[in-house]
Amino acid sequence: MMTLRTNGSLYVNTQNNVATIEFGHPASNSFPSELLDRLTKAFVKLSVDNSVHVIILKSEGDRAFCAGASFDELLSIANHKEGKKFFSGFANVINAMRNCTKPVIGRIQGKTVGGGVGLASACDYCLATEAASVKLSELSIGIGPFVIEPAVSRKIGLAAFESLAWDASQWKNAYWAKEKGLYTRVFPTIEELDKEVAFFAEKLAGYNPKALQQMKKATWQGTDHWGELLLERATISGELVLSEFTKNALAKFKK
Repeated sequence: MMTLRTNGSLYVNTQNNVATIEFGHPASNSFPSELLDRLTKAFVKLSVDNSVHVIILKSEGDRAFCAGASFDELLSIANHKEGKKFFSGFANVINAMRNCTKPVIGRIQGKTVGGGVGLASACDYCLATEAASVKLSELSIGIGPFVIEPAVSRKIGLAAFESLAWDASQWKNAYWAKEKGLYTRVFPTIEELDKEVAFFAEKLAGYNPKALQQMKKATWQGTDHWGELLLERATISGELVLSEFTKNALAKFKK
């Protein structure tokens, strides 16, 4: 059941040391600012919750995992300040996931675009279905995947990032994403995916939580500068989104 709320929905449920964050939005699970802010706060809160050892990140429904930025909100941006603020939302989520002391498992059930690819890349371990194709469409609408680039390049390498980013109209299938390291395993159905996500999360939650925290710290070493870097990148996107090219492209996409 998809949410009908225009600002989207976000639920956190914790059982047996596993917290599940589920986000949703009627426009293919895309992100307006308010939802990005709520997701950031959820990761910050769970990071210091001792009853949580592992986090699962998932989205509503059985179709798209995440369509990236909200087109309605992109169209409504009127000045540089608003532009930077909106794209900082993605920067804040990625930094909250990076700084979170708990491992994050991504449950990717369908297509993911733009900022959604950034979210999947910021997870520590992703499981997906065969329907989970990926695309970085930003250049086609006059901006670029600047904020998410560090996370995506860290996960799949610069060459794979470039093959996604430069060819902004092309989908890469889930097996391509697996081969590049974005997904660890790919399943034919959502049922099989959910079964494996639950099994893997339960297994991880049974490990020494201090070891999990140290592992998380080790794998994200060398990213401390992202606090500033991603906000600098948000400034670039925030300026480009005001261009005539972008306004026209977004209006066309919306139609």
